[in-house]
Amino acid sequence: MIAMLASCMGGGEKYYEKHAIIPDSATAEEIADIAARVIPTRNQLEWQQMELTAFLHYGINTYTNREWGDGKESPELFNPTAFDADQIVKSIKAGGFKLIILTCKHHDGFCLWPSQYTEHSVKNSPYKGDIVKEISDACRKNGIKFGVYLSPWDRNAPCYGDSPKYNEYFINQLTELLTNYGEVSEVWFDGACGEGPNGKVQEYDWQAITETIHRLQPEAVTAICGDDIRWVGNESGKGRESEWNVTPLAPKVYANAMQLRKELGIDEVTRDLGSRELISKAKELFWYASETDVSIRPGWFYHENQNNYVRSLKNLVDIYFSSVGSNSSLLLNIPPTLEGKVHPTDSIRLKEFGDYIRAAFAEDYAIGGDKNLKVEQGGSVTLDVKKGAKVNTIMVQEDIAKGQRVESFKAELLIGGQWIEIGRGTTIGYKRLLRFPATEAEKVRVTIESTRRTAEISRIGLYYCLELDGTASATKEYISSSSWSIADGTGKRLFDNDIRSIWKSADMQPIVVNMGQELAISGFTYVPAETVGAEGVVTKYRIYVSNDAAAWTQMGGEREFENIRNNPIAQNVRFETPAKARYIKFEPTETTDNNGTFTVAEFGAIIK
Repeated sequence: MIAMLASCMGGGEKYYEKHAIIPDSATAEEIADIAARVIPTRNQLEWQQMELTAFLHYGINTYTNREWGDGKESPELFNPTAFDADQIVKSIKAGGFKLIILTCKHHDGFCLWPSQYTEHSVKNSPYKGDIVKEISDACRKNGIKFGVYLSPWDRNAPCYGDSPKYNEYFINQLTELLTNYGEVSEVWFDGACGEGPNGKVQEYDWQAITETIHRLQPEAVTAICGDDIRWVGNESGKGRESEWNVTPLAPKVYANAMQLRKELGIDEVTRDLGSRELISKAKELFWYASETDVSIRPGWFYHENQNNYVRSLKNLVDIYFSSVGSNSSLLLNIPPTLEGKVHPTDSIRLKEFGDYIRAAFAEDYAIGGDKNLKVEQGGSVTLDVKKGAKVNTIMVQEDIAKGQRVESFKAELLIGGQWIEIGRGTTIGYKRLLRFPATEAEKVRVTIESTRRTAEISRIGLYYCLELDGTASATKEYISSSSWSIADGTGKRLFDNDIRSIWKSADMQPIVVNMGQELAISGFTYVPAETVGAEGVVTKYRIYVSNDAAAWTQMGGEREFENIRNNPIAQNVRFETPAKARYIKFEPTETTDNNGTFTVAEFGAIIK
């Protein structure tokens, strides 16, 4: 499943393609040497060189205004009035994206193609078309690669939880997608499952699933629950300061993966996935580069009330620097609207982003930095800079076809005859971007301070990236006040407008918020601690309102904050009918860790 291939390349070096098994007798230094010679497959290398991939979250949730469906939706609800695959693909291409992944089936089980294995699909909707075919055809027409997302978790399939039957069902659907829609470049499986401790337990046959992909689409890379690409560990658009492509984190599809992970105490969200200290304890190493997934809006599916919350150009550029510029790949979600198009605001922002990146890196002001150079530990590369050029960004790249080796480096500019340090970093990998105040310089120097074997530097570039004002275009949707209170008087942190201050309950008792006056409210906001894996993040709850804190009206049944575990952002929940109330009661019923307590960063009422 995960092949190991050793070969000899220039200089007689022995390379390990994708996977290396560490000899029991290997010392820490020998393990670091082996890690330096683990290399990507051709498919993995070409995928990382694309840099930018787009996600299309589209399906029945678009029409139910949810993030996670329950599988009970009527296919009649899926009814795009002006679906335009060409407009969608062209909008995304304008942003510079090279590949589009479509959510062919999300957790609700609704299929965007007329699958012969379920009735929960477009064939029973008013649309009756084949969304997968239209998007894949539009991708080929516009020179964009096409990928598929097929949710392993299926809340509609009766056989889910009957492992042999569901594995057969899942592979049948996967086979449809991989044989009927031309070339598929990426297959994306996530690990989401909200069944809970008493829910259905499905054991996936990852070996058979992976073999199906390799047989039907041998050029495709497999992501997340795959053996080519790993999740960066959050959905905020931020990569690690030290992002290693070579890691002892075994892909989940590998037979002994969970045991290897347990022995090292690591998973996708662990901060350190490749340091010398960590790999010195490893039994196996994998080329397993990261993908940073984030949405252009707060949610992953389209919600009309988020039209004013599209990320700003500055925010998207910052995300590019913290993902692609930190040795990861960016997977940006752009959710189509109810009509079946990219919303004008999103489309404009995508073009702005594409134009910015193209202009920023159009001219390299370093002279001769595009030559492959071998640099020993402590060695430097010095280049001339074009006279009169103003620069504020440096790019450093390794030739990752020969592995990832640099552990630390620094960059300097010669200004007025004096060397001035402009930045330093740890890992480089495929690409590292550092920003600094704009200046003119005579020379640039990059020093490799620490490396595993000889560093293979493929590029050093200097650029001027236009400085942008502003942050995300979203504004706070809710109100709160320092004068608000809860019964025991401990709730100051709930209303201090500081998401870094976390209020923690002593138990799972509900909080009753006294707003001090009657307000016409249309919903509420729960802001969790914005860290993946944070303690006590609420996943399910009940919400009530009252005028006297005695007689309560429940606003809907038990509700769920869908996908909050991996995307811990502000949850803005609107009531079906606005209500006038002085008190709000928030009653958590389940948290991410179910440890008997819950946490809140901010709490507020929506009055718009």
